[in-house]
Amino acid sequence: MTLAPPPAPAPDAIAPAPAPASGLRATARVVARAAAGGPVRLPVLDGDGPFALRRVRSSGDQAGVCVVGAMSAPLGGDRLRMEITAEPGASLRVTAAAATVALPGRTGAEATYDVELTVGEGARLDWLPEPLVSAEGSDLRMTTTVRLAPTARLVLREEQVLGRAGERTGRLRSRLVVRRAGRVLLDQETAYGPGVPGWDSAAVLGGHRAVGQLLVVDPAYERDPLPTRLLGEAEASGKSDAAGRTTADAGAAAGYAVCAPLAGPAALVTAVAPDALALRRLLESASIPTGW
Repeated sequence: MTLAPPPAPAPDAIAPAPAPASGLRATARVVARAAAGGPVRLPVLDGDGPFALRRVRSSGDQAGVCVVGAMSAPLGGDRLRMEITAEPGASLRVTAAAATVALPGRTGAEATYDVELTVGEGARLDWLPEPLVSAEGSDLRMTTTVRLAPTARLVLREEQVLGRAGERTGRLRSRLVVRRAGRVLLDQETAYGPGVPGWDSAAVLGGHRAVGQLLVVDPAYERDPLPTRLLGEAEASGKSDAAGRTTADAGAAAGYAVCAPLAGPAALVTAVAPDALALRRLLESASIPTGW
C-alpha cells in the first residue's frame, strides 16, 4: 500500500515558532523605601539567575545590598538585567562581592547587560559594583540608564578591565545615560576590542587596559561646582619622582585621571590605568566632597 503525502499547508497557516535563542535570561530587582522613624526597608529584593542579592549591614541610615554571583555570567547570548530603585527619601548602597567576567558563549552571540537605576526625591543611591572584565573572545553590550529626581543624589562607579592577565580583550560596548528631572545630564558611549577602530591608540587608551569613571550628582553643585583638576601622578606637573622618572613616565605607570564638572550639579572623574588596582586608586584619589 502506498501512503499519500501529507497535504500542503494552507497559504495562511501559521509557521511554527522558531527555536528559542540560546543564552540565559535573568532579571534582578531591588527597591529601597524610607520608613518614618526607622531604617530603610527593602520591600523588593529579588535575585534571578546569576544574581544572588544579600542585604548587608547598614551604614547609618543607608541600607546596604551586595550582589553575589551565583554562576558564570554573562556568556555569549545571555540577556541580563538589573533594576534598582531608591524611592523618595530612601538611601541605598549597592556593592558586589566580586568582579563580573564577560565570557564567550558556545554560539559566539552577543551578550547584553542592562542596568536601570531610579532615584526619587530626596533619595540617595550609591552604585558601586566591582570591575567588569572583558575576557578574550567575549562580546558584550552594556547599558546603564539612570533616572534622577531634581533633589536626588547619586554616586556611580564604573570600572572595566580589558582582558584577564596575559590575554587579549574581548569586544565591549558600553553606554551610560543619566537624566535628571527628565533632562539629559550625561550621555556617553564607548567601545573597545576587536573590530573597533582606534580603541588602543594614543588618543584613546594609550596601551592601558583598565578604564573607569566615578560620577557624583549632588544638587549642592548647582551653587558651588567643583573645579577641573588632574589626579594622581598627573598632578605633579613638571616634576620628577624619587626614582627620577618624569611626569609622563610616572603617569604611564600609574595611569591618568581628570575630575571635571558637568553642565549640571555633577562631577565626573575619568581614568585610565594599566590594571584594576591602579584604576581604583586613581578613582579614590578624587576624594570628591559631597557634604552628605
